[in-house]
Amino acid sequence: MIYTHKVHYYETDKMGITHHSNYIRWMEEARVAYLDSIDLSYAKLEESGIISPVTSIECNYKKTSTFDDVISIKVYVTEFKGVKLKLKYEMTNEDGEVCVIATSMHCFLNAEGSLINIRKEYPDIYDILSNEVERQ
Repeated sequence: MIYTHKVHYYETDKMGITHHSNYIRWMEEARVAYLDSIDLSYAKLEESGIISPVTSIECNYKKTSTFDDVISIKVYVTEFKGVKLKLKYEMTNEDGEVCVIATSMHCFLNAEGSLINIRKEYPDIYDILSNEVERQ
């Protein structure tokens, strides 16, 4: 799935370059859109009693972006075994140049905040996410 984001003026710093923290926000935007596209919206997960917090983020900044640039963000699952989910993000500008390569790691918690195994407790969701790994 490819998500696009147009860089807003307020996302840039005094030098006119996108502030590094915004790429993490865009990852969240892209992740939400990606999960929607595979019929696993955050709302649906939360209605099922699942919370999926970010446990780690890694960003490798390759090229800057500036106001009005359109950034395409490809999102895909690279690892999933039922307890943790790892997503990869490839952000490119309109010229196809890579701006950022990033990953986010997530776990799954129930409403009480205890770790859950999606494979055991939500096999339908497990199947969807497992199939996404295989698509890569």
